[in-house]
Amino acid sequence: MMSTSRLLLASTLAMLAFAGNSLLCRAALGAGHIDAASFTSLRMVAGAATLALIVGLKHRHLALGGSWWSALALLAYAAGFSFAYISLPAASGALILFGAVQGTMIGYALSSGERLNALQLAGALMAAAGLVGLLLPGLSAPPLGGSLLMLGAGVAWGIYSLRGSGSGDATQKTAGNFLRAVPLALLISALTLEQARIDGFGALLALISGALTSGVGYAIWYTVLPHLRTSSAATLQLSVPVIASFGGVVLLAEPLSWRLGLTSIAILGGIAIFIYCGRNAASTVRK
Repeated sequence: MMSTSRLLLASTLAMLAFAGNSLLCRAALGAGHIDAASFTSLRMVAGAATLALIVGLKHRHLALGGSWWSALALLAYAAGFSFAYISLPAASGALILFGAVQGTMIGYALSSGERLNALQLAGALMAAAGLVGLLLPGLSAPPLGGSLLMLGAGVAWGIYSLRGSGSGDATQKTAGNFLRAVPLALLISALTLEQARIDGFGALLALISGALTSGVGYAIWYTVLPHLRTSSAATLQLSVPVIASFGGVVLLAEPLSWRLGLTSIAILGGIAIFIYCGRNAASTVRK
């Protein structure tokens, strides 16, 4: 059993890694250090190599899992994520991504017959209203094209998460999916070769994103996950857009608008209400 202090440290590192992906991608693409396809390819290659090494050290042999369908969902997330961050600020991108991921998983639960209580419904509507408010046209609205790409990336990550749930070693599955995604990512790079541009700093940021904030970050998260309740894990991830927002302001000099602040409260608050009320309802039923 993992101690409370180790659990807290590992959880914090995982959330910092997830937020770090947004910051690294935006820093690389927003300043034109690398194109989106090359960033995706380098991220997938570095992530695959790191996760394969972790699995090999853990099991003394390279035992991989996953599937091609999951790899396709992983690539759709990673590519959409990269192309979206050409135009999106780190904070808006992380918020849209997180909202889309949670929305996808909530939608799946509803389609599977899960029933909502009144407070859960209110939370879901509050989060949806916040997302709509963020995307409505206006001076401070994020670019529509980038927003739609990030929404698609969030849906793909939600699908990937749903496909990866269940029995088996999650790190092995992720390593296998990263390895399968590499040739698909390289194909996108080949098809967009005329738009390719890359300098040393851009390549470094992409490799850090793949090896550390993706590969090591996912490995840490999957070590932590068995020790957390599902509701606790979902609630913990509410911190990712907040960390990305502060990181964007401090490290990338991005503005923090009232619109982003208010819609963040609506989206994250609505999701928190949904998760908390669902947990309480489940506890009541068990009693």
